[in-house]
Amino acid sequence: MDPASPPDGGTAAPRSDDQALRVVLSRGRDLGFLGPGPIEAQLRHSLAYLPLIDGASTAVDLGSGGGLPGLVLALLGGSDRHWRLVDANQRRCAFLREAVEELGLGTRVEVVQDRAEDVGRRADVRGQTDVVVARSFGPPAVVAECAAPLLTVGGLLVVSEPPDRTIDERWPARDLDILGLSAATPHRGPGAHLAVLTQVRPCPDRYPRRVGVPAKRPLF
Repeated sequence: MDPASPPDGGTAAPRSDDQALRVVLSRGRDLGFLGPGPIEAQLRHSLAYLPLIDGASTAVDLGSGGGLPGLVLALLGGSDRHWRLVDANQRRCAFLREAVEELGLGTRVEVVQDRAEDVGRRADVRGQTDVVVARSFGPPAVVAECAAPLLTVGGLLVVSEPPDRTIDERWPARDLDILGLSAATPHRGPGAHLAVLTQVRPCPDRYPRRVGVPAKRPLF
């Protein structure tokens, strides 16, 4: 399968977009914002998210870094979705802004340089996001606490998982319930293992806690 072809059989992006994306991701890898693996494998991993974000009109990529998976999904996942690529690092955000401009995504992709805990307190984002994706943002407790406040009821959190770990152990249902999240379910796509969680009720106002606290004192 061509890594740029949506796994759900949708229309692939034009080849010019495909090539431009590879150039951008290669530059991000050279800058140290992506891992050393082949670009093709990283593309396949990102595209495994596509079937799970179908129908979402608003999306957030937590810890977008070098643009995986958010930048890939924004370009190849259709033009009817607004993305926020969230990262606290100035250099990574500068790279992302250049990439967004280079790929012609400026009208529907916003780069947000801020800590995720602070983004979760923004009135224009909190409780208004249909899907949150994360690839290497942090351990499950941190991802859950930072993502749940962003999600609308019924929204999805989709997180990359190590293939050799048990989802139930990494995502304990009782602790997720505190944040209004469902138990995690596994999803396997081309080159990726994903955990999928649903926001079943609004996240309590006390979350997320102050910047740095979710990592220092994880909920689980």
